Amino acid sequence: MSTSPHIPITALVFDIGNVVVKWDPRFAYKPLFDGREEELDYFLTHVCTLAWHTRHDQGVPFNDNITRLQQQFPDHHEMIGLFETLWDQMFDGLIEETIALLYQLDAQQHPLYALTNFPAEKFTRFQQKHAFTALFKDSIVSGTEKITKPDPRLYEILLKRVGVAAQNILFIDDRMENLQAAEIFGIQTHLFTTPARLEEDLISRDLLPD
Repeated sequence: MSTSPHIPITALVFDIGNVVVKWDPRFAYKPLFDGREEELDYFLTHVCTLAWHTRHDQGVPFNDNITRLQQQFPDHHEMIGLFETLWDQMFDGLIEETIALLYQLDAQQHPLYALTNFPAEKFTRFQQKHAFTALFKDSIVSGTEKITKPDPRLYEILLKRVGVAAQNILFIDDRMENLQAAEIFGIQTHLFTTPARLEEDLISRDLLPD
């Protein structure tokens, strides 16, 4: 995590999943496995893996990606087929304290942006469902760009879209590899663990009043 309080921040960039909203396929699939935790763990680590899901974040349509996996794992055909159907159930609520910080930052007239690994075909509906997304001046969505964090090309797109110097951007994300990739460009970063720690950092940078 890079901290340079003496360098002014003129734009804040937020990851969305597990920073602003809780997301995990386990939320959706756990009821279907009815307490069979070992089977659930196997399914999510060997069949519908995060690496496989990343293809959705890279712009591969759900239907195409699901069909390929069903061919690879015919014994799990039905469960794999539910991945898109269960999409909304993979979200387990908002991280309300983070959203409160977004509104406070907006009230202080700090420009806000989103940089998220997110399927393009799902993002418009997500925006329609969640009012806080209107706070972002722009959202850089991996599925639209067909590139996922931490690919350097996505940060190049971010810098062009935000239009300020890298050193004047603060990027908040819950994955260290995504932050390390941003720091190569000179972007300041915050490793998200809790809203309280984020608030402390924002105050220390004079982005929010003490």
